[in-house]
Amino acid sequence: MCTAVVLCAMGLLGSTATAAYADDPKNPAADARRAGQSAAAADADARRLDDVRRKIDALYRKAEQATDAYNAAEEQVELQQKEIVRLARSIDSTQRKLAALKRQAGSLASAQYRGGGLPSEAKLMLQADPEAFLDNATLARKGQFAAKRVIGQLARLKGDLERYSDSATDRWEQLEAHRKKKESAQRDIKKKIDEAKELESRLAAKEKDRLKKLEDEQAFKRQQKWLDSGVLNDIGSKASTAGKKAISYATAQLGKDYVWGAEGPDTFDCSGLTLRAWQAGGRTIPRTSQEQWRQLPRVALRDMRPGDLIIYFSDASHVGMYLGDGALVHAPRPGRQVTITGAGSMPILGVVRPDGAAGDDGAHHTDE
Repeated sequence: MCTAVVLCAMGLLGSTATAAYADDPKNPAADARRAGQSAAAADADARRLDDVRRKIDALYRKAEQATDAYNAAEEQVELQQKEIVRLARSIDSTQRKLAALKRQAGSLASAQYRGGGLPSEAKLMLQADPEAFLDNATLARKGQFAAKRVIGQLARLKGDLERYSDSATDRWEQLEAHRKKKESAQRDIKKKIDEAKELESRLAAKEKDRLKKLEDEQAFKRQQKWLDSGVLNDIGSKASTAGKKAISYATAQLGKDYVWGAEGPDTFDCSGLTLRAWQAGGRTIPRTSQEQWRQLPRVALRDMRPGDLIIYFSDASHVGMYLGDGALVHAPRPGRQVTITGAGSMPILGVVRPDGAAGDDGAHHTDE
């Protein structure tokens, strides 16, 4: 037993001595090991933070896509509501006309009843006075034409009323479908934004600062790659008068929060900012980035001028305004503010010009 205790004690001491030696601050091998462990930990931490950044970016991208779907559904809801109001007015007007014609038809029937119910032809044959006969014949023809006209109008109005009613029913069904799409997109947006915020909330204050720096570094790298391609060599146009007004409005919003679905004046989403900016420039443009891409005249990247809108990502889910010299003003995402960044900091789908001519259509440039 004594031998066992002594061996245990020696082993313990030997282990302690080894550990003490390893932790000796003057030991170069220990320093190298600690440095290696520290570097490995830092690399692992950087990878973890970059992974968080990617997940947050993906969630906000999905939220932005859903925001575009929400805005499009909202536009459709408004259009359907206006159409239903128009149809309701048409139905009301037609019903009033129908009621008036029914009264007129009733008056004709009453007149015939008061006349004894004899056909007008028989009454004419019983007339003894030739002149009275001719006068009555003319009146009879007019009466027949009037009756036929009333009957024809009644038939047409009934047909119109049925068509309006069917159309109104169809519009109501479309309205409900678009409302459901809008509500679904709204839920999807909230879910994605909440998930992204939850990820960010787990980070310490220092990590949040590092996350912002990582985002800026990634944007800088993409911008530098875009500039290195020589893309600015051919871009030298000046802004139009309307474009200058749009730029002035957009840059005046710097620092305001991004809020999905917002159109100002205190908060904006990406297409809400470009919409209001170009309204200030005297142009009405579509509400969503996808519709801006679809409806506005496109210009080639080399022909881009300040005030033009740059559409980003293959699904046209983001938009910003070109300022010149490779710079862009845009509302980035939830949790960020309207800011100026590099125009090449995101994958470019193409460029559109709100004050361009109908034929001012250029080939689009994709930088995925």
